[in-house]
Amino acid sequence: MAEFIEKMKRSYKSATVPMRFVMINVAVFVLVRVVALVCLLFGIDAMPAVELLEMPSDVVRFAMQPWSLISYMFLHYDVMHILFNMLWLYWFGVMFHQLFGTRRFVGLYFLGGIGGALLYVLAYNVLPLFSGVHGLLLGASASVLAIVVATAMRQPDYKVGLLFFGAVSLKWIAIVTIFIDVISIGSSNAGGHIAHLGGALVGAMFTLADRRGTDITAWFNRAIDWVVNLTRCRPRIKTGKFGIPRTDNHKQEHDDEQRDNRRRMTPEDEAEMDEILKKIKLSGYASLTAAEKKRLFEVSKR
Repeated sequence: MAEFIEKMKRSYKSATVPMRFVMINVAVFVLVRVVALVCLLFGIDAMPAVELLEMPSDVVRFAMQPWSLISYMFLHYDVMHILFNMLWLYWFGVMFHQLFGTRRFVGLYFLGGIGGALLYVLAYNVLPLFSGVHGLLLGASASVLAIVVATAMRQPDYKVGLLFFGAVSLKWIAIVTIFIDVISIGSSNAGGHIAHLGGALVGAMFTLADRRGTDITAWFNRAIDWVVNLTRCRPRIKTGKFGIPRTDNHKQEHDDEQRDNRRRMTPEDEAEMDEILKKIKLSGYASLTAAEKKRLFEVSKR
């Protein structure tokens, strides 16, 4: 068991950021289902505990479990739900990550989920359709739709192969997906489809702002950095002669390297990536030279 856990740790550390988010979602899904199974065997109702992680439409209940604004977007209970969400998250996440980088992928995942949750709560408390009804929201769909729409708006004519349909442009995939959500609002999962549209709206706002040179995820990423730095243990300050603080050159070099790795793509990087993606679109990944493959990998790891 220890060897399996160590292997999973190594896989997580070596994975790309989109794949890490897939792994986190799958790990939460497995944990929740195992706990639910154990509770079932012992005659315990596990659903009240699961509902503490879901996003409630009731504002008063949400005030009592504010963490659900984040936890719900990593929570799945049905196999098909997580399967399709994770396939979309990986496929579009890889493309988004190559185009926009690590920090904006993380920021948009969370902002897309938050946007979907807020529209969900607003709809339940304003629209007559939901009068007297309370619901619970779970799943990464809003986050995934934000990434799908942002990617499709950035590369609308980039084609991907779909079973039974052949090569289809990203813009049509996004348009059809949004259309299905709109016409499905009258279904039993009306709130879920409204949340999807909230995520899609955030994705569209992200790309439109990016065209103007504005990163709407920047403030959220700064907030994450602040929380991480707040909870991180402060290292002991090394002192030299007479107790004067001494600079650790190796740590400084490491910090500088980490900051460099977190840089967003420059306009030159984006132009180069566009050319590489066009080549992949026309002739496939195998047509890239060794230098182009290396460059694609380097930029996608940022």
